[in-house]
Amino acid sequence: MKRIVLGIMVLLAFACKEDSTKKEAVILWEAYDDTAEVAANQEHENGRMRYKLIQSKVLDKNEVFQPLYDEVSKMSEADYEALKPLILDQNILTIQTHILKKELTYEKLVLFFLYRIYKYELDNTTTLNTVIALNKDVLEDARALDQSMIDAPKKQRHPISGMPILLKDNINTKGMITTAGAIALQDNEVEDAFIVKQLRKSGALILGKVNLSEWAYFLCSGCPVGYSAVGGQTLNPYGRRVFESGGSSSGSGTSMAASYAVAAVGTETSGSILSPSSQNSVVGLKPTIGVMSRTGIVPISSTLDTPGPMTRNVVDNAILFDALAVIDPKDEASVHTRWAKQPYYAELKGEESLKGKRLGVFKNLLENDSIYAQTIEELESIGAEIIPFDAPQVQMNGFLSILNIDMKNDLPKYLKEHSDPTKVSITSIADAITFNAQDSLVRIPYGQALFEGIMADSTTAEGLANIKETLEANGQKYFNEALDAHKLDAILSINNYHAGFAAVAKYPALTVPMGYKANGEPISLTFIAKKFKERELLQLGHAYEQATQVRRAPKGYE
Repeated sequence: MKRIVLGIMVLLAFACKEDSTKKEAVILWEAYDDTAEVAANQEHENGRMRYKLIQSKVLDKNEVFQPLYDEVSKMSEADYEALKPLILDQNILTIQTHILKKELTYEKLVLFFLYRIYKYELDNTTTLNTVIALNKDVLEDARALDQSMIDAPKKQRHPISGMPILLKDNINTKGMITTAGAIALQDNEVEDAFIVKQLRKSGALILGKVNLSEWAYFLCSGCPVGYSAVGGQTLNPYGRRVFESGGSSSGSGTSMAASYAVAAVGTETSGSILSPSSQNSVVGLKPTIGVMSRTGIVPISSTLDTPGPMTRNVVDNAILFDALAVIDPKDEASVHTRWAKQPYYAELKGEESLKGKRLGVFKNLLENDSIYAQTIEELESIGAEIIPFDAPQVQMNGFLSILNIDMKNDLPKYLKEHSDPTKVSITSIADAITFNAQDSLVRIPYGQALFEGIMADSTTAEGLANIKETLEANGQKYFNEALDAHKLDAILSINNYHAGFAAVAKYPALTVPMGYKANGEPISLTFIAKKFKERELLQLGHAYEQATQVRRAPKGYE
């Protein structure tokens, strides 16, 4: 059934055939008064969701959506509905099969997702404020790939080839501005980050950029997750203005939940992939530090930062992981991990089992979370060996200083190596603080307490080195006592509950949808293991996913 989703101007834009002199003047979106929405959230039980604004004060969606409008407007609702069974909620391998059978083309695949983005993001009643930039060349790239399938049909291609991917807007991308959500970087024209180059080499189609918590949620204290001055307030499709979107990879999570692309890339320092993935009922992998390059990504901490894949299922996550996990000579933490005989995704065939797998579970979570407890019972019923344990008490003193001092040093290095000084005026945190203070209502409506804390932190280089060494040991002890004593395959957590410990331990974590609370808010099961155990985590996650099949699309975005 055709769904009316856009305002009058947008409906006219999609329906009318206009001559070339009028097309440039078509208004696809109009700013609206969000005062009533903001007021309605002032009594929200979650203080971080008592918003000061919803829509961005600086982003004109017309500038984002007009360049591809002519192409997208050619797709009818009937065309879109006909493509749904081939694309929506299908994994990458299934989509590629449809391509090979000539039931689908890469061009139509891109148009399908663009149509969804236009349909929901241009309607102020359904927008998630998620997509903040589109690649104007993406359809041209898709057509070139379709032609290559004709010219060289037997050429071996990576499964990610031809798949539309959305990138968190702290990842450098040629042809699009990389802002980290900050007005100070609103003209930050850059070359591709290392991981974006790898995606393009594998044939992936860069669809666009998505919103995030500004400066990866290291700007303001106690402020809403998913807010940036450039993109506005990211909203959760499972409950717009009801549930948090998670941060800082908010747009990566919400765009996956709403099926705006095949996959997305997020970044994490501590919980920034795990949080939005769990809040939006999608699969998120935070890799071991060094498995994926950070070169060309706006930093918080060179000690703890990592990009990672965010998808709607584990197979797609493994495929995107494989495309991203390439050693980078310019990243001093980068490590070689291509020792496997075959890529990780090739092992995920639906034959994995949790039978005999030894899984550690937190006693306090068993006692206090009914969904977690029920899930653990289900895992035990299908053969997993469940070992409850009490985590040791370890100190996390100094964690904030790692972020403070690293960002104080790492941001100037990023700006010097990647930004054009004629277009980006700031060169340091101090500059950014001064820049923001010049228009606090627009640039920092929630303040910049964390930036100010960076400048106030007097930790010495020697002190920082001691903190890093101590915290890594403490983080590993937190998990290793149970992992080693009980010979566990993994430890099971909830959402991003133990993300800080995994961060300092530099351990990988995979979160997979576990269900929904009584109010409809998503909740996820998080698998944590030792360094370089991504293969094992993906196998466990896939076995769990196949056994439970709990994920459902958000109502209204099916």
